[in-house]
Amino acid sequence: MPISKKIRDSITRTSWIRKMFEEGAILKSRYGPENVFDFSLGNPNLPPPKDFHPCVINAIQENQDGIHGYMPNSGFLSARQAVAEYVSKDHGIQLTAEHIIMTCGAAGAMNVILKAILNPDDEVICPSPFFVEYTYYVDNHGGILKPVPTNPDFTLNIDAISKAMSHKTKAIILNSPNNPTGQIYSQNSLEALAECLQAYQKDNGQIIYLISDEPYRKIVYDQMHVPSILSCYTESFICTSYSKDLSIPGERIGYLAVHPEATGIQDLLAAMAMTNRILGFVNAPALMQRVVAKLQHVSIDINQYKIKRDLLCDGLASFGYQLTKPLGAFYLFPRSPVKDDVAFVRELQKERILTVPGSGFGAPGHFRIAYCVDDQTIINAMEGFKRTIENM
Repeated sequence: MPISKKIRDSITRTSWIRKMFEEGAILKSRYGPENVFDFSLGNPNLPPPKDFHPCVINAIQENQDGIHGYMPNSGFLSARQAVAEYVSKDHGIQLTAEHIIMTCGAAGAMNVILKAILNPDDEVICPSPFFVEYTYYVDNHGGILKPVPTNPDFTLNIDAISKAMSHKTKAIILNSPNNPTGQIYSQNSLEALAECLQAYQKDNGQIIYLISDEPYRKIVYDQMHVPSILSCYTESFICTSYSKDLSIPGERIGYLAVHPEATGIQDLLAAMAMTNRILGFVNAPALMQRVVAKLQHVSIDINQYKIKRDLLCDGLASFGYQLTKPLGAFYLFPRSPVKDDVAFVRELQKERILTVPGSGFGAPGHFRIAYCVDDQTIINAMEGFKRTIENM
C-alpha cells in the first residue's frame, strides 16, 4: 500500500466541504457557472479592502536588506508589535510583541498550539457543531477530539462541557463566531466556562487550556460584539487569521496570542516558536507580515455580508425552513426538513444547489450554507430551495 492506512481512511471519510466543492466544478462545466448555486465553501467573495493592494505594492517596493530572508520563527518584531497593540485594545488585556507569534493562517496557529501542548491520547473538547478540520488538527499531534453538544440554538452547554472533562482533558477549542452556525458565545457563558475550569483546576491540580479560534471575529451583525476569551481566563490562547476579514485566504497569514499571565508562559512561548519551525512552517510569509502590520483596524465591508444573510434567512424562513439566524461569520445552519441530511443535500443538488450536510460538522439533521457568494446567486437559488422543501 503506497500511502498510510490512516490517510487512506481519512480520504474515505473526506471532508464534505471539499467533496461538494469538487462536484460543483463538474456541474459548472456542464451547465455553466451562472446556473449552479454553490454554497459549499467558505471562500470570501468580497474583494480585499481598498487599502490592501497599496500596502502590498509598498511592501514589494521596499528595498531594505533582509526583507525576504528568514526572521525569528515568531515573526518580524514590527508585525508582532502592531498585532499586540491591536489585541491589547480589542481584548482589554495588555500584551507585548513577546506574546504574539505570526503564523500561516489560523490553521497554522492551531497546529502550532496543539503540537506544543498535547501528549499522546490527550483529549480536546469541542462544542458541536464544529469545523471538521479540528478532528485532523488534534489527531496530527496525537490527541483525541471529544465533541460535546451545544444547546438547540447552538449556544454553549456548560453542563455538557463540564461532564466531558476528565484527567485526559488538555484543552477546549471554541470557535466564535462559529463555523458552521454563525453563533456568538456570550460573555456570561464564557465566564461560566472559565469558572468551571478554574474550579476543576483547584480540585484536581490540572490546567485545561482554552483555545479560541477567531477568524470571523470582525464579521458580526446587528451591533453584536464578540466577548474576549483573554479577559475571562488566563490559561488561554487565540488563533486567528486575516483570511476572512481582509478576504485574503490564499495568502495564509495569521497569528496566535498567548495570555500574558498563562502559567509557564515562557515555556509555552518557546515551545510554540519551536513548533512553528519544526512543523515546517518555519515562519509566516514575510511579505504578508509587513502588509498586515499596517492593516490592523481594516476590514472588508461587513454590511455586504449582512445583506446576504438577510436575503437568505428571510427567503428560507418564508418557505418553512427552521433556522437560527447567525450573529456572525457567513454561514447558515438550517435544520434539514428530513432526518437524513445527506439525502436532503442530494435533493438540493438536483436543483444545482450545493450545500454541505451537517453530519460533516458533527451535527446530523442540519446542513450548512456558505453565503459568501454574489447576491444574485442567493436570489436565483430561492426557487430551487422552495421546490425542494415542498417535495420532501
